[in-house]
Amino acid sequence: MIQRVKGSVAAAVLLFAGLGAHTALAAGASRPWLNRHLSPDERAQLAVRAMTQREKLSLVYGYFGSEVPGTGFVPPRAARMGSAGYVPGVPRLGIPPQWESDAGLGVATQRASSDVFRQRTALPSGLATAASWNAPLAERAGAMIGAEARASGFNVLLGPGADLVREVRGGRDFEYVSEDPLLTGVIAGAQIRGIQSEHVIAVLKHFAMNDQETGRMIYDARIGRAEARESDLLGFELAIEQGHPGALMCAYNRTRGHYNCQNAWLLRHVLDGDWGFRGYVMSDWGATHSTVRSALAGLDQDSASSVFDHRPYYGTALAQAVKDGRVPERVLDEMDRRILRSMFAVGVVDHPIDSEAHIDFAADAAVAEADEQQGIVLLKNTAAVLPLARTVHRIAVIGGYADRGVLDGGGSSTVFPVGGSAVTGLGPKGFPGPEVYLPSPPLGAMMGQAPQARFRYASGRNLAQAVKVAKWADRVVVFVTQWAAESIDVPLSLGPQDRLVSAVARANPHTVVVIESGGPVLMPWLGQVAGVLEAWFPGTGGGTAIARVLFGQVDPSGHLPVSFPASVAQLPFPQLPGANVASGHPFTVDYAREGAAVGYRWYALKGRKPLFPFGFGLSYTRFKYQGLGAALEHGRLVVHFTVRNVGGRRGAAVGQVYVAPANGSRPLRLAGWGKVSLAPGAARTVSVTVDSRLLAVFDTAHQRWVRAAGTYRLWLGDSAEHRVQSVTLRLPAWQHSAHWPVHYAHARPAA
Repeated sequence: MIQRVKGSVAAAVLLFAGLGAHTALAAGASRPWLNRHLSPDERAQLAVRAMTQREKLSLVYGYFGSEVPGTGFVPPRAARMGSAGYVPGVPRLGIPPQWESDAGLGVATQRASSDVFRQRTALPSGLATAASWNAPLAERAGAMIGAEARASGFNVLLGPGADLVREVRGGRDFEYVSEDPLLTGVIAGAQIRGIQSEHVIAVLKHFAMNDQETGRMIYDARIGRAEARESDLLGFELAIEQGHPGALMCAYNRTRGHYNCQNAWLLRHVLDGDWGFRGYVMSDWGATHSTVRSALAGLDQDSASSVFDHRPYYGTALAQAVKDGRVPERVLDEMDRRILRSMFAVGVVDHPIDSEAHIDFAADAAVAEADEQQGIVLLKNTAAVLPLARTVHRIAVIGGYADRGVLDGGGSSTVFPVGGSAVTGLGPKGFPGPEVYLPSPPLGAMMGQAPQARFRYASGRNLAQAVKVAKWADRVVVFVTQWAAESIDVPLSLGPQDRLVSAVARANPHTVVVIESGGPVLMPWLGQVAGVLEAWFPGTGGGTAIARVLFGQVDPSGHLPVSFPASVAQLPFPQLPGANVASGHPFTVDYAREGAAVGYRWYALKGRKPLFPFGFGLSYTRFKYQGLGAALEHGRLVVHFTVRNVGGRRGAAVGQVYVAPANGSRPLRLAGWGKVSLAPGAARTVSVTVDSRLLAVFDTAHQRWVRAAGTYRLWLGDSAEHRVQSVTLRLPAWQHSAHWPVHYAHARPAA
């Protein structure tokens, strides 16, 4: 969301005042929509039939959850102060309110009116979870934040995010998953399943092409419909199929000339018509621009309209549009039916929240720490400088506030930790600040791993002192950080920290760099250092996770979910789109430049070598990939391969399968993977079923997926660049309508 306020809420408040007056049905009256044996669709339809028009209008209109000083806005008394939003329920029908919390990485507190924050568990960044390539782990993490949301009094969680990382400088990349639609869909789908297992609605966001923060309210993403379907939209499609989110959030920007929250092609044609999405669509905070057009295009719920929109577009405005026939009553009924269906399907109605409940923060921290341990990516390890031996006598730790904590991302998704921020006074005083450091100091955790060693710490702000400490040490670990946040994009350069790393590495060649960042960074010092770990934003317990990997208590098993460029010149847009456009002036981002070739596919298409490729990640042991084979089984492509641990310690490998037409007409793309944990000498065979859409193109003329008959090549490796074996296979022609079958697992009555 953004921190701006326009308009008045007086009319809307008056419209919905007294909705709680009807407190109960007459004695003995039946409420069949509360019958758990009926399907969510049946229950929703029955409830809509029983609602008055005023009740229908109340369910599609959301309020901000906090006071906004200077505006006169006061949220309804039932709202959770500091929350993202509140939607009144229908008490007489047994329909509870919707209490909404940001975001996909934990229970956030919005800082509109107070310096009192909820203290909750922070997951590592979305990129860290994706770097684990471990869907069950992502699902467990989702369940953890879903449980904390519920225990905090919330039944709607505004996440996860599934926008592809097209722009590696994007300020919200840390909230997203990857540059690949398959990895994005699988990991985001797992997070959704976890969140909704706690009877909390997951809101998949930000739909769609919401790939940079610069000009995010006004830019127009231009891309062909086929290319969009094969890239960004495919990631959302897969996440919906695998997670069945109760809701989806439309984004601020325009796509193909139309604001996303009134974009009939996105909402009616693709989401509803082709994908058969059965949840509801809510707007981002301030993303609504119309009443009639939005309602007819498929926007079911206007979020915090009276605070963030130019004026309230639902509420009294929608009531008038229904009254004069510009919005048919059946459209309003459908909006309510979708909202209610999700509330029944996820269990929000059958498992109401009365008040806040106890949270086991120690147990939840262990979940976040396990997530980070598998998300850390070992990028360089010259002469086996890692793991650090417990027999090393002198260890220098430099920079990054490593003596106090680990960095968190900023904006509406900021999770304030138990105990408060370990470092204060950093970053913007207002939104999207402040910079928050989670109190899990890597230095203390490292000292616990090697109690016999002597440690010295230098902040890094005094270069001469840092060099002196580095010369004293047997090993040096330099922590560098780059804060990222909603509403701002970030450079790839680490600025003065690059000079720090270079100076320290010259003083001591046994230098390891640990990066805490929201995405890729440039590494002009890469050739000078012995080791590099990408730790992302590490989450609660992140300092302990980093120390365990540094000392080899945990084998690094993370693999990059996003390519690291060698320079900005390699990017589709060396200059960030809109960077030189006057503030508030609309501009176009021409994604037709790369089309569906996002990330590693762009590098392959242009013959460019990134600094580190998608899928890359080292281990403290070694793996051999072999036995690649493929066959059509009942019309589906099944690939199998074997992974063997040929090193001297247990570790986890991520065998990756890529596919492309053998004639080179399209760049390769990820078709599947398998992550396996193996003892030394052990081997395991992995089988992957390839989604046919990953071998196809989208035919916009006939609205279908089409795979041409011909020869296809499949590669096996451990990154998009390092491929050790390939096979070719002749495949017949295949096609399928755009309406892909979706089986809603949560459609059965909640337990």
